[in-house]
Amino acid sequence: MQTLSTKGIDYLQRARDLGPAIDAAANEIEQARDLPASLFAALRERGLFRLVQPEDYSGAELDPPSLVQVIEEIASHDASTAWCVGQTNICALTAAYLEPAVVADIFGPDTGILAWGPGPGEAKVVPGGYRLSGSFDFASGSRLATWLGAHVPVVEPDGSKRLGQDGKPLSATMFFRKTTVEVRDTWQTMGLRGTGSDSYTASDLFIPEAYTMKRDGSAKPRVKGDLYVFTPSTLYAGSFAGIALGIARSVMTSFVQEAAGSMPRGGSRPRSENHVMQAHVGWNEARLRAARTYLLVTVSDVWGAARTRGHMTQDELVAIRLASTFAIQSAKQVVAALYEAAGAMAIFGARPFERRFRDMHTVTQQIQGHPEHFETVGQVLLGRKPDRPLFTF
Repeated sequence: MQTLSTKGIDYLQRARDLGPAIDAAANEIEQARDLPASLFAALRERGLFRLVQPEDYSGAELDPPSLVQVIEEIASHDASTAWCVGQTNICALTAAYLEPAVVADIFGPDTGILAWGPGPGEAKVVPGGYRLSGSFDFASGSRLATWLGAHVPVVEPDGSKRLGQDGKPLSATMFFRKTTVEVRDTWQTMGLRGTGSDSYTASDLFIPEAYTMKRDGSAKPRVKGDLYVFTPSTLYAGSFAGIALGIARSVMTSFVQEAAGSMPRGGSRPRSENHVMQAHVGWNEARLRAARTYLLVTVSDVWGAARTRGHMTQDELVAIRLASTFAIQSAKQVVAALYEAAGAMAIFGARPFERRFRDMHTVTQQIQGHPEHFETVGQVLLGRKPDRPLFTF
């Protein structure tokens, strides 16, 4: 499945061309828990932080199947880099919903990057906007960002919760400069160490109305473009699944190159001549290819139908949720199986397995990878009301 070009630019090839530079920076990313300035600049110069922004605002407006492949390619070199690119790109999707002057303020500068993370917090209604207070975590890419966001319930002056168009308590996204809040280095983790997913606190911060976006389904794109039948959440699902697949592919490649030809302790033949090992590689290759094909075909099919119709159906939301969760969980199985098969060599940091094992098992802890999504899909398929929504906005 080929990446579609935008304005004659092949973004997948741009990502491939950066592969050696990402490989070379991987250890520094791991140690510094951040992307080196030179790599950040290279990604930025190639437009890899503007993949889903509207063409009207100098973005690529890249189609979802192509986005998945670009993120997957970057992840095959370093998962933290791919996570930062995926997260900040999809945050930037909000440019389609904001007034042009606000877009220019946030994303106009070449270095304009937006990141966000979950609360708790709230936004109190005041004349002209809101007063935001709360503490927010997991803001991946925040060390690269110039702007931050927060998804919070909206509270009326009398303390009651404002209701949205759907009759439920309204949640909105607030946008503000990173310099206006307190950012805390809380990202000491098992894996994805280079994402800089720090925490931040806002205290009675004024947010003008124009720097907000409702999350009740009433927000409509202010620009034309088929891409915006996908919401941030549905794009997150596919792109983070692409990260998992990229990690698994790199582990498979490394295993075939390094581990399969090694001699197990006490053995008389290299691993590549062991029939059990041969079958092991074959099964996991099949599992990885199947998950990847399922994901890309599903995203492509949904993209083709939804862009024609102008919106997604529940069946299409089910399809995206199921394919993305299956891809993440399948990739985890591949990585875990090959890590075990690699034996003692897998535990050393100088080898290509240990970091990717940690990164993979950190990816699966993020909400897009939760196996509970299978239950939600099953409830829908069985005609029952799901316990949780397939996607938020």
